[in-house]
Amino acid sequence: MTLLHARGKTTAAQHVAARHLDHTFEKLVASSLPLVAASPLLDALRASPEPLALPDLARRLPLRLHRRGPLHFLRLFPRVFDLRPPLPLSLSLTAPAASLLAVASSPDAAARTLHRLLAMSTSRSVPLRAVFRVWRELALPDDFEDSVVAQHPHLFRLAPNPAEPRTHVLHLVADPAKEEFTPAVDKKRPEKYAFRLQFPPGFRLAKEYRKKVKEWQLLPYVGPYEVVDQKVGASKRVSKMARRKMEKRAVGIAHEFLSLTVEKMVEVEKFSQFRKWFGIDVNVRDVFLDHPGIFYLSAKGKRHTVFLREAYDRGKLVEPNDVSEARRKLVELMLLRRHGLGNANSNANMSSSANADAKESDDDLQELELY
Repeated sequence: MTLLHARGKTTAAQHVAARHLDHTFEKLVASSLPLVAASPLLDALRASPEPLALPDLARRLPLRLHRRGPLHFLRLFPRVFDLRPPLPLSLSLTAPAASLLAVASSPDAAARTLHRLLAMSTSRSVPLRAVFRVWRELALPDDFEDSVVAQHPHLFRLAPNPAEPRTHVLHLVADPAKEEFTPAVDKKRPEKYAFRLQFPPGFRLAKEYRKKVKEWQLLPYVGPYEVVDQKVGASKRVSKMARRKMEKRAVGIAHEFLSLTVEKMVEVEKFSQFRKWFGIDVNVRDVFLDHPGIFYLSAKGKRHTVFLREAYDRGKLVEPNDVSEARRKLVELMLLRRHGLGNANSNANMSSSANADAKESDDDLQELELY
């Protein structure tokens, strides 16, 4: 039983399916699915000074972009991908796409983000592989090991992970006494201990639910940058009040993590990589679902994506930045597909008609993964 809901025994899938849908966020996720699917491919193209031959790309990356094949996917987005003859076709980024992908945070800004991320860890360390999973979300440079970690030895140190051979742990070596981090929630909280609540349209707040939310809002909790006793979370015999405080701390950490991301959203699975290191002893997906006034969880695209509600207004970021604006424009380029270009990329043996776009479905897109 959770703090705010007495939902009984349900499976994880049932719990997700029972959530109140917010169509504004659902449309936002749907619009970004092509970009999410193509992200590793975009990274490979951006890192190459010359166009890449499609056979070479197929050997380097498992191009499972679309149920009709990778070539069909690439031809859908001529404003982003430039297919060039002769056979075998070569691929590069268009100039507008390359320009938008080049927008990134400065090394100093990336160092501040990484510093705050590590400061939330109970051991002031996280696995390097977990950071790699969220480098785009945190707007870290793709070479952050060299441009950020190595260039700030007074803040960071890489060391072998004794628990996992051939992997590394990123440690924070900065003096905790000199850290004065103010959590994002403290800058906007309506009152002491409370979080801003923005429930989705049509969400009915029953009297009993309002009462539980008010009690939870007034509950003290340990902030994301405060030192915690790791033995409390490790014990199986925890009081109900202690459990409620643990959940509220998890909400605070998730809120702060999302505040560090460029677009105030992240895949739940990626955030879960940090659960143990942040000292979170509750199910993170349940945390997001049980607090619909703070977070919104979408299951579109066969992945769970969580948003920070207060960071959005009518589907747009309240405080956009250069990186988020560049990504928004890149999404818009992909949404245009072939519209207005006629038989674009015809020199690359393209014979698809413009009407094919209307038949495309988000379900046709497949996730591209790097192994």
